[in-house]
Amino acid sequence: MDLTKSTSENARLDKVSVRYKAGFNQSDEKLVLPAAEPVTQKPENGMQALWSWIRTPEGFLITIYGLSVVAWGGMLFLLMCNVAPAMCHPSCNDLYSSRRKWIEIDSQILNALFCIPGLGLAPWRIRDLYLWIMWRLGSSMSAFNSLRVIYSSWFYWNSDDDVSSESFHQELPLGDFARTKKWKLDLIVWCNTWNTIFQACLAGCMWGMDRFNRPSWTTGLFVCLACTVAGVGGFVTYKETRRTRNLQNQLHEVS
Repeated sequence: MDLTKSTSENARLDKVSVRYKAGFNQSDEKLVLPAAEPVTQKPENGMQALWSWIRTPEGFLITIYGLSVVAWGGMLFLLMCNVAPAMCHPSCNDLYSSRRKWIEIDSQILNALFCIPGLGLAPWRIRDLYLWIMWRLGSSMSAFNSLRVIYSSWFYWNSDDDVSSESFHQELPLGDFARTKKWKLDLIVWCNTWNTIFQACLAGCMWGMDRFNRPSWTTGLFVCLACTVAGVGGFVTYKETRRTRNLQNQLHEVS
C-alpha cells in the first residue's frame, strides 16, 4: 500500500512538473511554482471581453469617466502648447485672453473629475486607514483580516490561515512565496490616503482662490503628487491581481 501511494504521489508531482515546470524546495519540502508565464489571448476574445464589460453599468460609467478625463486633459494640453493662436488676444499670457480663460475652465473641470475618486472614496479610504492603524499600531489581527477581505481581489492570503493568531508562517499549498507581501497592503492603503489628501489640497487651491491670485505652482504640484501616488497604487494592484489570478488557476488545476 505504501509503495502504491508513493508511486501515485510521484506521478502527480511529475505531472505538475511537466505542466508548470515546478519542483520541491529541498529545504522545506513544499511545492514551489515559478511565476506564471504570460498567456497570449486572441485580439477578438479581448475585444469581446472588453465590450461585455463596457455594457455593464459599472463599465459604462468608468468608460465615460475615462473618456472625459482624456478629452478635457487633451484639450488642456493643446491649450498649453499654444496650438490655437487665434485665442491669444491681446497676447497668449494675458489673463483676459480666451486661451487663459479656457485653461481655467479645463482645469476646473479636470479638478472636479479627479475629485470623484479622490474625495468620493474618502470614507472608505479613511476606514481602511483606521483598520491599518489598528493592525500595525494596535496589533489587531481582526483588523488585518478585515483588510485582507477588502482587498481580496489581489491580496492573496490562504483562507485556511488563522489570522487571529500571531503565527503567519503556516504552510500554503504552494509554499510561503505565494503569499502577497504585507508591505504591498501598506503601500496601497497609504497611496489611497495620500491621493485623497493631495486631491483635497488641489481642490482647496482651485476653489479657494481665483485664477488671478492663485500661484501657478500649486496646481502643478498637487496634480503631479496625486497622479503619482495613484499611479503607483494602480500599478501594484494590477500586477498583484494578475499574479493572484494566475496562482488561483494553478491551484485549481493542480488540485
